[in-house]
Amino acid sequence: MKHPNLDLLALGIQQPWAELILCGVKTVEVRTVPVIPKTIYIYASSKLSQLPDATVAAQVHGIELESLPRGMIVGTVMINASRISTPDDAVAACVSTELLHDTFSWELHTPVRLALPLVPKYIPYGMWFYPFQRKNS
Repeated sequence: MKHPNLDLLALGIQQPWAELILCGVKTVEVRTVPVIPKTIYIYASSKLSQLPDATVAAQVHGIELESLPRGMIVGTVMINASRISTPDDAVAACVSTELLHDTFSWELHTPVRLALPLVPKYIPYGMWFYPFQRKNS
């Protein structure tokens, strides 16, 4: 895939979640809305996650939070399916079961880290955005 791909949507994901996805550890993204299957850019948000589960996951997997790229497109991932979350999703999502209540689990496959992170031309203006062209998501 050629980068930047102007037609690829990006999803803002806080660190260390973005890194855990790229490492293949986090294979489920938990959100409050369903999604249709698609390949997306992973945009590592400029802010670190404040969830205690994020700190625990980073420690368990030896990730140094302050060294992670932020405010950049760091890779791509395929969302293969979206379904109502169950307690069984906790390990794959790297979160406690309490955070799965009334959420959807997006099944992630084939994460690909970009050789060099890309700075988006357009900054996020919502959960989804086109980082390299003006287009409504």
